Amino acid sequence: MNYTPAVGRRKTSIARIRLYGKPSVPNTEKIQLTVNGVSAEVYFSGDTAKALYRQPFILTDTLNKYSASIMVKGGGKNSQLGATVHGLSRALSALDPAAFRPILKSAGLLTRDPRARQRRQVGKGGKSRRGKQSPKR
Repeated sequence: MNYTPAVGRRKTSIARIRLYGKPSVPNTEKIQLTVNGVSAEVYFSGDTAKALYRQPFILTDTLNKYSASIMVKGGGKNSQLGATVHGLSRALSALDPAAFRPILKSAGLLTRDPRARQRRQVGKGGKSRRGKQSPKR
């Protein structure tokens, strides 16, 4: 079956997306997304997460037109969700750059979020920004 591949990243998470043309099971209510072999609604539980991973499809008005298989690894659930949204947006923009790219770019979904954990600094007393404890009273 033909698919459009894309990769999304956030912090230390990497999401590999395969966007297929039609949903595998015709269903008017649910969008067909599988994350690591599990439904996206189960993997990313909660209404906030659901709104986030559906956002690229809602903005481009393609809510029930595509299904996707997503392999995501690394990081925590929020980071994985961000990587998934980034990857889905990239896949949609690769399908129809003229129509979808400006919409997704203006919403900020094609930009990789550069924020990541700051490394531990030498001479800082264990944390990256904390100063050492002063011996004075």
